[in-house]
Amino acid sequence: MNPPCGLFADDMSAEISPELPDHASIMEVRLQAQEEEIILLKSSLADALRRIHVHDQLLPLIKQQLVAGRLKISNQWHITLHCQPPHPLSHCLLTITLLTFSYASIKMFIRGRPITMYIPSNIQNYEDLRMEPPSQRLELDWVYGYRGRDCRANLYFLPSGEAVYFIACVVVLYHINNRTQRHYRKHTDCVRCLTLHPDKVRVASGQTAGVDKDGKALQACVHIWDSTTLVTLQQIGLGTFQRGVGSVAFSCADSGTFLCVIDDSNEHMLSVWDCNKGTKHAEVKSTNEAVFAVEFNPSDSTNIITCGRSHVYFWTLSVRLSRMDGWMDGWMDKYKKPKFIQCFVFSLTGDVLTGDSEGNILTWGKSAADVKTLGKGAKETLQIMRQTKAHEGSVFTLCTLQGSALLSGGGKDRKIIRWSADLAPERECEIPEKFGAVRTIADVDDEELLVGTTRNAILRGTFSDGFVAIVQGHVDEMWGLATHPSQNIFLTCGHDRQVCLWNTEEHQLDWCINLEVGEYGLCADFCPNGSVVSVGLSTGRWMVLDLLTQDVISDSTDGNEQLSVIRYSPDGSFLAVGSHDNFIYIYNVTENGRRYSRFGKCNGHSSFITHLDWSTDGKHIMSNSGDYEILYWDIAAGCKLLRNRFESKDREWASYTCVLGFHVMGVWLEGSDGTDINALCRSHSERIVAVADDFCKVHLFQYPCPKPKAPSHRYEGHGSHVTNVCFTHCDSHLLSMGGKDMCILQWRVVGRGSGDSRERLTSASSTSTGSPEFKSTRCMLKSRGSQPWGRDPIWGHKTLGGSRQMSLGN
Repeated sequence: MNPPCGLFADDMSAEISPELPDHASIMEVRLQAQEEEIILLKSSLADALRRIHVHDQLLPLIKQQLVAGRLKISNQWHITLHCQPPHPLSHCLLTITLLTFSYASIKMFIRGRPITMYIPSNIQNYEDLRMEPPSQRLELDWVYGYRGRDCRANLYFLPSGEAVYFIACVVVLYHINNRTQRHYRKHTDCVRCLTLHPDKVRVASGQTAGVDKDGKALQACVHIWDSTTLVTLQQIGLGTFQRGVGSVAFSCADSGTFLCVIDDSNEHMLSVWDCNKGTKHAEVKSTNEAVFAVEFNPSDSTNIITCGRSHVYFWTLSVRLSRMDGWMDGWMDKYKKPKFIQCFVFSLTGDVLTGDSEGNILTWGKSAADVKTLGKGAKETLQIMRQTKAHEGSVFTLCTLQGSALLSGGGKDRKIIRWSADLAPERECEIPEKFGAVRTIADVDDEELLVGTTRNAILRGTFSDGFVAIVQGHVDEMWGLATHPSQNIFLTCGHDRQVCLWNTEEHQLDWCINLEVGEYGLCADFCPNGSVVSVGLSTGRWMVLDLLTQDVISDSTDGNEQLSVIRYSPDGSFLAVGSHDNFIYIYNVTENGRRYSRFGKCNGHSSFITHLDWSTDGKHIMSNSGDYEILYWDIAAGCKLLRNRFESKDREWASYTCVLGFHVMGVWLEGSDGTDINALCRSHSERIVAVADDFCKVHLFQYPCPKPKAPSHRYEGHGSHVTNVCFTHCDSHLLSMGGKDMCILQWRVVGRGSGDSRERLTSASSTSTGSPEFKSTRCMLKSRGSQPWGRDPIWGHKTLGGSRQMSLGN
């Protein structure tokens, strides 16, 4: 998986000596490789046994036809073999074996595992199929969530009436009265920090470095952009910052001429840049400890302050020397040194106020230099002048108001306190526990406030009226996503134990329930009647919720391993539950989705179930597993495994979410390891298919896309692996879900296609001037560097049935 977005680390990672190799790690890697080989061998063996079973079923037919002196293969194969006596039986059996293995199919390899997919009958010439990008495109419509769990000072209020904040790779401008969003989307990885220019128009945002799909480090940078036009004005430090950008600040005394940046390297390099020219003005190593905040002195741009773990540093900028000198940190014996300095602000009197992990607000004032200690010519320093107990637990944020009042936000006590100029408490309130601690505060009009919390919510309110949430989101990795069959709502669930129902029109959370400790949701699906929704959990338990009351109306457990997929049949009479114990459990559904009884169990996969779909008639299932198998099941016949997989080549599917299959083969890139595509979803119109990959991208393909090098539209915005995608019931929008970025993106589908997928597929294949029988050509694609599927396919020697092969991740 793509590495998660960077977090603020409280402790530096321990260094491992290169002279002491980690033998345990080496052995774990070898063991993992051996386990994967065993899985592939089991799958190959199961596949071979299925083929032998097919041959055994053909023997009576062979003997019967030999007596008549004529042998025929099924008409749908487009191949007929005539044998005249006295040909030996062994020769005929050999011929049948060749025909069975050379049935018209496409074969591709993932990590050395062959995956055979049979060509539908309506395709008369596979080679002439043309793949084009879809006419539909995606436009970002709404962003759900806010990154408050691990980021600070990331919420500001603009004169335009918009709150500006970030999540994943998107900076959101949310108009709090009109309830509309605009988005700045020039970042290529997770945004980590934000600051507002003194003119209240320009914004600076910094991102992490990240890695590409090959593990190569990407370059971090800071963007300075116009919040009115969303135009990028300057790109600062591309290729300069290591790992990412942790903190940024504009100078104030000179109208924002300079920008201070602290990166995420081990030394936390502190640099000052000319905003207009984009050139570096000065740079110095800051500290090996974590840095939480940086600011210029509002009355003197040569003074800069940083704070973080076990330190407050005061810096002076010398323009002549283009370097920075550190001042002493000024701790006095009568004050306990806190573990963290979380935040600071400047008072109107020129003092510095800091909030720390002990719950104190410390007042730092200027004092005359001690000539005896520091020597002749020593400068004045900042010392702690006063300590004020403010909160139980940490002081996470400080915010100055007009008229010299001060606001402080607490961690453990979740309180917001208003202080007078002399730090006397005036008013206080406590935010609800479900929103977490106070992360940051933005002043709207000296009375109304915006509050960002550690549970990724933004609250709006006053001390008198209290606070309500205007932005909410998940607080941990998400996997479960389902859209309602007839309404504009969708459900999500993830590792934070939350199950949330969202409204795509109102762009808000309708309701949220918390699961029991020790279990979390991983998959979900709505019943076709739309009154209930089923949620699969990490413990093997699944439950059915009433949408109106949120009550649990059914509760069952299948095995003791996590559930990865749960899906209703088209008419709602069956429910299929795919588990990591390799089984698919089938349930009868009655009383409009309120009563469930075990019908059977699909047993045949040699690895955990990853995806499954029902046929249009509700009698069959197609499923994928962790070892890249494609199996088909006859549910009506008692959950029977269909040994002859080619019999399902023309079957129509009510949904298409399986990542392996003939109709979606073109979504895979060369070199894929089988886990690079986490999810896909076909639109209800069957014209397009959306793909969620491991490299933070959402792709939009034409459906079907059964050929390599299938072109697509690619969309960025997520800062972590994209775990799921799903179209709304009328295909007007697509929902995509990030993993560690805790972000849900709602995309508007624009543009229209013509004709359904079956018509396009048939018309594309019927233009062939060749024989109606399948051409007997084998495709060997040669890998050249990192180019998808190679540049030039090499068409090789002939086989009997037109089987073609493609290799992925050998």
